[in-house]
Amino acid sequence: MKIYEGAVLTCNAEDKVFRYLVEEGGKIVFTGDELPEKYASAEKTELGKRALIPSFTDSHIHFASYATFLAGLNVADAKSNGEILESIREFVKNCGDKLIIAFGASPHSVAEKHFVTREQLDEVCPEKPLFMVKYDGHTCVINTKLLDLVRKKAENLRGFHPESGEMNQEAFFAVSDYVTNSVSIPKLLKNMQKAADHMASRGIGMIHTVSGVGFPLDMDVSMENWFGKGLPNGLNLRVFFQTMDVNKVKKMKLPRIGGCFATALDGCFGSEDAAMLLPYEGTENKGVIYYSDEKVIDFCKKANRAGLQIEMHAIGDAAFEQATKALKAALDDFPRKDHRHTIIHACLPTEEGIRICGEYKIGLAVQSAFIDWPQEPNDYLERILGERAKKLNPFKTYREHGIVMSVGSDGPCTDPDPINWIYKICNNGEESLPVEEALRMCTYNGYHQTFDEKERGSLEVGKIADMVILSENPYEMKTGELCNLKVEKLILGGEDYKPLSENPVKQVLRGIFN
Repeated sequence: MKIYEGAVLTCNAEDKVFRYLVEEGGKIVFTGDELPEKYASAEKTELGKRALIPSFTDSHIHFASYATFLAGLNVADAKSNGEILESIREFVKNCGDKLIIAFGASPHSVAEKHFVTREQLDEVCPEKPLFMVKYDGHTCVINTKLLDLVRKKAENLRGFHPESGEMNQEAFFAVSDYVTNSVSIPKLLKNMQKAADHMASRGIGMIHTVSGVGFPLDMDVSMENWFGKGLPNGLNLRVFFQTMDVNKVKKMKLPRIGGCFATALDGCFGSEDAAMLLPYEGTENKGVIYYSDEKVIDFCKKANRAGLQIEMHAIGDAAFEQATKALKAALDDFPRKDHRHTIIHACLPTEEGIRICGEYKIGLAVQSAFIDWPQEPNDYLERILGERAKKLNPFKTYREHGIVMSVGSDGPCTDPDPINWIYKICNNGEESLPVEEALRMCTYNGYHQTFDEKERGSLEVGKIADMVILSENPYEMKTGELCNLKVEKLILGGEDYKPLSENPVKQVLRGIFN
């Protein structure tokens, strides 16, 4: 039994703040302002100026990809392409991998204002295949060694540009599938353990991962599912299968379908292929809508009738409109009171789409880390979107329509950092939200998104003691200072988080039989 005394921020429906919380056997047995005598002799943790909150959720991450890139070379902070290329040259010298993976390059944050090219990559890495992924996770540049390996898979697909080595849209997905299949399973599992530990250091107790990127027999989906079920330290992982094949998901007995890749309705702003109702500024380009309305509606109807929870990627307003109309059609066809269907990103909504989300209880998994993002700066968004840039990420408007929002990193696009998410939500101009609502978006709402809120997500009696100790009480801080918050400790099931140290294959085997 343990007592925590100080600022206990419950994130419950009334947003109560108590002085005491008592944990016993991994569950919360008391919250309140007056400690009952029967608990007086228990071990006590004095919070002082710190605060106790529910553990965070990352409500949208490509976990296996994030783990792979976390173990590779991250060039997101580079200020020039020359710096990127020199980093690759040095990395290759000390890397024994047969395939080199780098991530985070942005043409918007380097002096040259353009992406590195295939020829430049050949100069610094001529002997090994090299996969350089753009910061937004929707485009890559590859060297000649990798181009030769993927040409047959990608050359007839949209987005195949062998001269520059740039691959986007369907060609990018094909190259990503090839690269993912090239990473050994034991190494990938070890990388996943390191990624889980890293996320736990940020106070994240639950991970919503989107999986399904081309492994034979969908082994990556099974593997992530087993990895999650075998976790020995209280960390939770929920898998969304990125497919439109409802039968596959039912056969695997998963309750969720969707994500990005096969269930992405459009691209992204970084590659100017997010689907738009009006062209990008100064062009005739409206981006890319991957599927017809009929196909998306048919998918949503089948998945909804099968009792699955649906998630779909939609960034541009045309994609958002397609997603909301398809989910509305599915729920009109087969009404369900508590479906928890969700649209991922929802960066640029339409008024009608917002109305549908509010009326049909469609949730949003947003990425506040995209606001003032160095890799995709405001001046770039204003240049390609014009006045529409002011309508991005309207969190307050969503709240006013009763829409439940959770928050995710979209890792590897951004590094999972709930403190940054909260800071961005509370410093979003006219669309800012109070810190209490921002904290709830990053905790309770994430658990609610996957039907876990009855056991976790708020500090209430009877729930599992999944908690975080913060360095300060965010309710007493100025919003401009929230970025100074630190996660001091993650507590899962009443115990301090224990890093993953066992053989990852053993962990997966436990998950198979769990």
